[in-house]
Amino acid sequence: MKFIKDTALKISLSVKKLNQKREQNGSTYRMTNFFLTLLFPVFIVLMAELNQGKYPSKLVMFIVNKPTVLIFDILVAAVIFTALTLLFRKIWRAVAVQSVVYFLLSVTELFKYGTNGNHLLLTDMKLIKSVKSLTSFAYIKITPHLVVYTLIVLIYLAAVFWFNPQFKLSIKKSIAPAAACIASVLSMFFISGFSKPVYSFFDIDTTEADNVFILNEKFENNSFLAFFCETASENIANKLKAPENYTEKTIEDCLNVEVEDISTDSDFKKPNVIVIMSEALADFRVFDELQVSDKYYSGFDKMADEGYRGKLIVPTFASYTVRTEFELLFGLPVKSLNDPNMPQRKLADREQPSIVRYYKSFGYDTAYVHPFLSSFYSRKRVYGTFGFDQMYFEDSLTVPVEYSGSYINDETVFNQLEKLVEETDNPIYIHTTTMQNHQPYTTGKYPNELDNYLENVKLTSDALTVFLDNLKKIDEPTLVFLVGDHFPSFKNDSENIYDKLNINSSTCGVVYEQNYFLWSNYNQDYSEVPQEKFSAFYVPYVLLNLIGAPKDTFIQAMSEKMETLPVYSTQYDSHIPNDDELDVLTYDRVIGDNISG
Repeated sequence: MKFIKDTALKISLSVKKLNQKREQNGSTYRMTNFFLTLLFPVFIVLMAELNQGKYPSKLVMFIVNKPTVLIFDILVAAVIFTALTLLFRKIWRAVAVQSVVYFLLSVTELFKYGTNGNHLLLTDMKLIKSVKSLTSFAYIKITPHLVVYTLIVLIYLAAVFWFNPQFKLSIKKSIAPAAACIASVLSMFFISGFSKPVYSFFDIDTTEADNVFILNEKFENNSFLAFFCETASENIANKLKAPENYTEKTIEDCLNVEVEDISTDSDFKKPNVIVIMSEALADFRVFDELQVSDKYYSGFDKMADEGYRGKLIVPTFASYTVRTEFELLFGLPVKSLNDPNMPQRKLADREQPSIVRYYKSFGYDTAYVHPFLSSFYSRKRVYGTFGFDQMYFEDSLTVPVEYSGSYINDETVFNQLEKLVEETDNPIYIHTTTMQNHQPYTTGKYPNELDNYLENVKLTSDALTVFLDNLKKIDEPTLVFLVGDHFPSFKNDSENIYDKLNINSSTCGVVYEQNYFLWSNYNQDYSEVPQEKFSAFYVPYVLLNLIGAPKDTFIQAMSEKMETLPVYSTQYDSHIPNDDELDVLTYDRVIGDNISG
């Protein structure tokens, strides 16, 4: 006990002596402190930007080409620094907080872009609760440049702490200017009438970002800080609101259709329906210059030969799987929700009228299978409102689990699906979102990411062949639908395959086109399946039509809409005008009063 007290006393005396020295430094080194304070906004902006380009030469070139953008960044940093100083009343504390926030954001942007080719957006902050999940597939590499830049920031912070620049202004006199600084920063985000002329004055690129490729080009024009600020303003300005024409009368007009009587209880055989959304599955044979062998896709080709192959338009590229998942589960377009990265976070907190509930009303059992953490994207909580009888995640699968790299392999998932079909007395509807082919692709027996990716695809292909053969042996009619949620993302370095293929904002349509497959273990007629490509959210209506399910006015209206507007996707084609009927129905069902339900 005496030792602890003596140690505590020594520490207390050392801290007191340190603070006395710092107080003395604050008075002695006035000029040093003046420049440390004055130059801090410039310093932290340069360090945050330098961390993106890795090399000073790239930052210099950006400053030469876009000096006004850098001035904008510095002014914003200065206003934030002033507000923090006025609030904390200690300059070193303001420096510490702003340094940590700016540099952490910079490092997060660096890792995020290196992982999936998508730049950091304000909306990504919603994933902060899923850090554990994200680190399992994020490409995090501590480079010498990152270490050096981090040390420089820490040294600057230590210098400010040691020399201790003084701030002398009463609390009463600090409140008003602090509020003014905070208000000016918030205005950049929330008041377009203020931000737009400011962005224009500083030559900030405000091009409407319809897809990741346009965002990437905007980042090159604005660099990190201005990009983060401008896209945050854009996101807030595009906040989803109820359509002006959202009324009960409008919904009635949308559903004023004649329902086709295409089935009766006697001829509705109720086959099992399995929807497989395969993580990052894409057919790279579409790029002739890659000369990809058919061996990787033999199982999918077999599925197509025995069933049907078509082409879908998916609403995302490289990441944000839940966009495609939302469209498949709700039969509604994410475009009508202003293309959120995470549409499930837009849903009203209530039981949701998903497509799952139609199958339940037909007498089906329903199940959701996802071999990953139930907490990621809040799936267990949110999807629990969709009407699934059973939900299976990585810790609740009922078959032996095997891995391919970091993830549960697709063979395990197929075994789980097969078991559900065999053990369920009623017909069953299953939606599964796989994980095996998720990034990163830097690990494997090949140095090339694409080759490692294709090896995983072959594993899926082989497992799929076995799965379909097993379904043939089960005496239950079963319809299987399979599609990849998006093309995979590769590390954005000199070896990036999309750069080599010259995929950019004007040529990116091809990576939003995905092959889909229909297969059944009974004699299914696919002649009425649309021959042209269509958006993924129409898939539920195609499946319901194939199995001869009864239709209500909503299903009929959406089926007719598929004929007149087969593609409705901002990501794929930003020139497609908004459709009032789709927008109103989507808002009504997932956010509004569900008048159409």
